[in-house]
Amino acid sequence: MDKIMELLMEIVQQMIESGAEISRVEESVNRMCKAYGCVPHVYATAASVTLTVRGEDGFHGAYSRRILKSSYDVERLHRLNDLVRRITATTPQAEEISAELERIAAVPRYSNWFQIVCYSFIAGSFCVFFGGRDLWEIIFSCLIGGLIGILCFALDKLGCNKILNRFVCSFLSASAALFLFRINVVPTADNIIIGNIMSLIPGIGLTNSLKDLFTGDTITGILRLMEAILLALAMSLGYWAALFVVGGLV
Repeated sequence: MDKIMELLMEIVQQMIESGAEISRVEESVNRMCKAYGCVPHVYATAASVTLTVRGEDGFHGAYSRRILKSSYDVERLHRLNDLVRRITATTPQAEEISAELERIAAVPRYSNWFQIVCYSFIAGSFCVFFGGRDLWEIIFSCLIGGLIGILCFALDKLGCNKILNRFVCSFLSASAALFLFRINVVPTADNIIIGNIMSLIPGIGLTNSLKDLFTGDTITGILRLMEAILLALAMSLGYWAALFVVGGLV
């Protein structure tokens, strides 16, 4: 039973790291523990999870996990939710749960190069959406977007935190757009800048923070809201730094 509870905590940790709502996480823990005949008491936030359980056969256990990273992986979260439903319905042994977690971890994800192409496509599309009609504006918006994607992955591998990541990416993308405007390659830098902003805005984090606040998970909602605000501030500081270094639009 102790091994099963450790595996359940692993599922919970991966759910939070994949962007799950805290209310859904706590509900999942309660259902899985009750399926194994245990009375659970769980407290989860975006930063940590604590679980104590008491079984009918006298089993007692206390578990905690520190959440050190977070992202938004919908496919991984979908598979974890499916695993939770299967555990609740069939109460498998620890070996089966461990094997399924390994299969989920082995599921191929989008390659970095594909994601870089998506960064490029998003930047070019929003450049057009916000009024960019010049061909060179669109081309350079796509190129800068691809470079921002490469830079994001490189900074992640170096272990940089999200705030520094957003600052560097926003600074370099704005500097590149302003430099192209300064040397008269593009008629305006506005559309290129705003096109690249859209792939850096923490929209999902802000939305999830409000959902957590509305469902009563105040601490998690505040943590995620503050993270979204700090990321937005880092982006704005990056663009202001670029305006100061390159000299602005006039």
